[in-house]
Amino acid sequence: MAGPRWPRNRRGSTDEALIRAVYEEHGNALLAYATRLTGDRATAEDVVQETLIRAWRHSEALVNGKGSVRGWLLTVARNIITDRYRAKAARPAEVAESPATPPVEEDHADSVVDTMTVLGALDRLSPEHRDVLTELYYRERSVTEAADTLGIPPGTVKSRSHYALKALRETFREGNRPSAPQQPAGLREVVA
Repeated sequence: MAGPRWPRNRRGSTDEALIRAVYEEHGNALLAYATRLTGDRATAEDVVQETLIRAWRHSEALVNGKGSVRGWLLTVARNIITDRYRAKAARPAEVAESPATPPVEEDHADSVVDTMTVLGALDRLSPEHRDVLTELYYRERSVTEAADTLGIPPGTVKSRSHYALKALRETFREGNRPSAPQQPAGLREVVA
């Protein structure tokens, strides 16, 4: 390789001349190298631009006569590409917001309301019925396991679960009907 075509001392506008000369001499090789590593021409052009900015900031590395200028530029370009790849891998994938792409975490308000409704309905049941449903549905025990835990026969567990579910269904039906507003106890006595 022939000697560099730029002045060795920097003064004033020689920085611009130095970078122009570096680009004219090594720009095509740098772009081809970056394109090969990234697989994308636009990204490679960004890498070349960033490489030249770093060369301008560290122009002493270009004019000190140690090592190859092209080798330094290619190393800087490779480091920029590696940094971009690592930064992209560290971030979660970006997803455009649109009606077609729902949020990653769904709104849990409906499940909270459902839980509160079920707990309110369970409070209206007798303790025996509530205990059977808790063992069967919340703790996911079999009829035999629930019977052992509660200390009652399996037939009683089946019977209580049947009547408890029937009572729950009735409670939910009542909850869907509009009810008359409740009057305070003192007013009921006066009205009656």
